Amino acid sequence: MAERFYIDPYQTRLETRVARHDDAGLVLEDTLCYPLGGGQPGDSAALSWDGGGCAISDTRRDRETRAIVHLLPTDAPRLAAGTPVVLELDWARRHRHMRIHTCLHLLSVVIKAGVTGGNLSAESGRLDFDLPEGMELDREHIERELNRLVAEDRAVRIEMSSGEALRRQPELIKTMSVTPPLHLPEIRLINIDGIDLQPCGGTHVRSTGEIGPVVVKKIESKGARNKRVVVALRD
Repeated sequence: MAERFYIDPYQTRLETRVARHDDAGLVLEDTLCYPLGGGQPGDSAALSWDGGGCAISDTRRDRETRAIVHLLPTDAPRLAAGTPVVLELDWARRHRHMRIHTCLHLLSVVIKAGVTGGNLSAESGRLDFDLPEGMELDREHIERELNRLVAEDRAVRIEMSSGEALRRQPELIKTMSVTPPLHLPEIRLINIDGIDLQPCGGTHVRSTGEIGPVVVKKIESKGARNKRVVVALRD
């Protein structure tokens, strides 16, 4: 299955066909919906076919088959394999995910510490940091630096590497709680021009300027050295 959210994360409409539809959900021959993973929520969308339609409330990846499964209402009709359908992505929600996800990469640039966890929604995002002894976090400074990097409008590009190459560059792996699949021949990297390069499987905007102004909502203690920083879009 072509993963169009990687090929073109800005694509919002797709004509495709049903591959299968069973109790687990709907699998399509092709999709533009991003499945839950890497701290980023699964996409929602509208699905239509000749004579009907319904909402896709969530998108997941099957752990065993790796197929992307679209979750439909319990009362949605069972669609036969081969049925032509049209997907219309909930773009406003996805775009906010993209903006916040890219902002979290900037947050990992501003705070130079290991990342122990993270998550995001359409409203906000957070990273947890394992701070070196004696390091303090200043909310105003973090917010000011984030908005400076946003205003610099740095290009965001996708690069491909390998597990073997990443083993030779362990400094690129910022997340301490999750190790990239180093056994794979290809691993996706996100390069923010001149300031950051790290493996990531999420969707991102084309440049930091597209994020827009951001705020640091709060900084919380999650242990002796673990601090959680929550950021949100200002709009």
